[in-house]
Amino acid sequence: MTADTRSPYPPYETTAGHGAGAPHVLDRRDGPHGEVVLRRHGALLQIIANGCFLMDTSDGRSERLLVRAALRELDAGGGRPSPAVLIGGLGVGFSLAEAAAEPRWGRITVVEREEAVIDWHRDGPLGEVSSGALSDPRVRIVRADLLAHLTGGGDPYDALCLDIDNGPDWTVTEDNGSLYTPAGLAACARRLAPDGMLAVWSAQPSGAFGEALRNAGFRRVRTEEVPVARGVPDVVHLATRPA
Repeated sequence: MTADTRSPYPPYETTAGHGAGAPHVLDRRDGPHGEVVLRRHGALLQIIANGCFLMDTSDGRSERLLVRAALRELDAGGGRPSPAVLIGGLGVGFSLAEAAAEPRWGRITVVEREEAVIDWHRDGPLGEVSSGALSDPRVRIVRADLLAHLTGGGDPYDALCLDIDNGPDWTVTEDNGSLYTPAGLAACARRLAPDGMLAVWSAQPSGAFGEALRNAGFRRVRTEEVPVARGVPDVVHLATRPA
């Protein structure tokens, strides 16, 4: 995602440069969490949620870093064969494309609650970004609420790479905030393997979230920033599972 907190931009305005001409709505859906819209603006594909710009295909550096940094940190901790990764939020597909391009990942699970977003990748224009990753035999798409998936039991993951809404400090959909609470962080810890990595995307640095990770028992809490053309940098929060 590439968006500022408490967006200073009006609804339907992107933080990146516009494409040529007026934007064109490709699909509009009403779902259990509100309206989601896919539109094309020149070369860009954009997702709008409940009237607020959420993400587009203009960059993708921080979304790719989310997955790349998690694998790097696993390697730094001694590595493990065919680590399993959960990607929370399919979005425009940059994180999935990054994971599928790396042969060292084993099981790749993507949890996305919006049926429209999954459809836009399977049969629609966002397949341009995910680049056939959905047909990779390692990849499984799960349509579910992320927190429900984390608390529902199952095999542990070596890495959780979470890109939900605009990050911990501002969510377009109110109930997304539960992921960043002590209970949500505890659920993340329970689904991670020993010394597993938690990587969380954010639209801005958040000292409060770093403190929340420490309070939840996570170790080696740190951040990596990706400068953007306008506003504060995108951030990836990294932390190691509590012992």
